Amino acid sequence: MEFGLFAANYGTCADPESAVTVARHAEAAGFESVWTGEHIVLPDPAPPRLPFDPTLPFLDTTVALTLLAAHTTRIKVASGIIVLPLRNPVLLAKELASVDVVSGGRLVVGVGAGYIPEEFAAVGVPLAGRQARVDEHIQALRALWTMEHPHFQGQYVSFEGIDAHPRPVQRPGPPIVVGGEGRTALTRAVTLANGWYGFSLDVDATRQCLDRLRQVGSAHDRPAELGPLEITVTPSGPLDHGVVARYEDLGVNRLVLLPQPDAVGADRHRPVPLERILGTVDWAAQKLLPR
Repeated sequence: MEFGLFAANYGTCADPESAVTVARHAEAAGFESVWTGEHIVLPDPAPPRLPFDPTLPFLDTTVALTLLAAHTTRIKVASGIIVLPLRNPVLLAKELASVDVVSGGRLVVGVGAGYIPEEFAAVGVPLAGRQARVDEHIQALRALWTMEHPHFQGQYVSFEGIDAHPRPVQRPGPPIVVGGEGRTALTRAVTLANGWYGFSLDVDATRQCLDRLRQVGSAHDRPAELGPLEITVTPSGPLDHGVVARYEDLGVNRLVLLPQPDAVGADRHRPVPLERILGTVDWAAQKLLPR
């Protein structure tokens, strides 16, 4: 079991000095990865359905990943998740390749479809069709990272007669992890991604998602070049060795902890004081991480 730390670019870690302090502390403690979150804009006033205050600060994902990569040496830097339909995949491919170069090949690319109508409207992207955009954009990213002469023809993005360097350090490219618990997201994970990420799931909810993943896997062929599907979960509720073992028994490869691991509901996105985050890292290193 590997361990990551979430919220490396927002709330308290929207302050660059704090973000670097947390990432370095997590690296020294033996964490495998640090993960960013993403929202480009938030509705104001906040609707009851959302756990985010509109003033919650988010550093841009690729900017934050580059910052963290430049100030660490071993820990992986990961996006959890990029709202992919809101991004131009040609521009994003360049940005992510640059992060991978700066990190020396430590990037994990987490992507998802998004869900906030106001955010899509502000960027000028229709909410309808976002699932198809995610699939297409993943294929476009890989074309730009892997093809000698990149080309792609799709409904939402097309290009040919171009090239873009540098390419990622990781070949054929950084691992792509798909977030989301709906059937479309699970199918995308099985057929297009290296991994799947479930956010804020307790053991029972994780079991249900993994059961659905297996059902999807029995109905869809998984390309051999993607390898085994890596499972990442941000756990919900109190954690100890016994709970970690239950996740591991289900086949979870990585737990990405909240800055306050036992936070639930709207509290899971509330900023946590820096000293509390560092304390979470120390607690996890002593109580959860393998020795």
